[in-house]
Amino acid sequence: MTKLALAVDFGGTKVEAALVNADGALLPGTRFRQPTGPGKNSTELVAAVTDTVTSALSAAPTGAELLGAGIGAAGPVEHATGRVSPLNLPVWRGYPLRDLVASLMPNIAVHLAMDGACITLAERWVGAARGYANIMGMVVSTGIGGGLILDGKLTAGPSGNAGHIGHVEVAPFNDPCACGGQGCVEAVASGPSAVAWARSQGWVGSTGEDLGKGYRCGDPVARAAIERAGRAIGQAVASATSLVDLEIVAIGGGFAQVTPDLFDHIRAAVARRQQLRFVTKVKVVPSGLSANGPLIGAAALVHQRESLEQT
Repeated sequence: MTKLALAVDFGGTKVEAALVNADGALLPGTRFRQPTGPGKNSTELVAAVTDTVTSALSAAPTGAELLGAGIGAAGPVEHATGRVSPLNLPVWRGYPLRDLVASLMPNIAVHLAMDGACITLAERWVGAARGYANIMGMVVSTGIGGGLILDGKLTAGPSGNAGHIGHVEVAPFNDPCACGGQGCVEAVASGPSAVAWARSQGWVGSTGEDLGKGYRCGDPVARAAIERAGRAIGQAVASATSLVDLEIVAIGGGFAQVTPDLFDHIRAAVARRQQLRFVTKVKVVPSGLSANGPLIGAAALVHQRESLEQT
């Protein structure tokens, strides 16, 4: 009998749901998506989650066993209560997302974690960080999230938000952040933030994809925006490695794919810590899971429960 987990990835741009098997593979024909975004009201967000979850469940093959559901959500989260307060979705503050999903699948266990924690679990399970015990996973997209596995165990903290690297401040940047801080790496290096900075410098594109095209065509502002984003991410990675002695950082998300050169800029910023060999030794790699990482990580909350014993 096929043992499956329902995986839900809820973020500032979209919500997705799919069925994932015990090998970390998405079942074809079970993946569904709806837009979210700051223009949606709460009723519309509820409808988007409901539609993706019920569609995925209805696509389950006959005779399959559903072991549980995992939700990866943009943070902050409240692990104990299953509530979420995504910064990029201001209509949801303390919204009971876990209860919403549980109401759609009675008598099935539902687990919720920050999306960065989920992608970190996925990278260690079937992605670029297999074989490592001290890992940071990062999502660089509409926002920037992260998660930590230390000594082989997820380190989520008492609220579930440990590893939320997007709100580490990086010098000398002073871009205002939605969290209330200044110079947070998310305020500098997320897709929308990089685009906003480029537009403030006279660039006329409107999306991260446009920024990537401009970079490849040699547009000086687009190139400066992506170099700036990479430097900020690299500084945050170096700081996190200095704090907890990471072995590898795996980075996914839509904006992380804007150009391979982004990783060169990240690594160059890390390499500046040349007197700290334990920092410069960290490997910074693209996600091994492409766009599937967040869903696989949500499924890991069900299939990889042994990795959830916190250090």
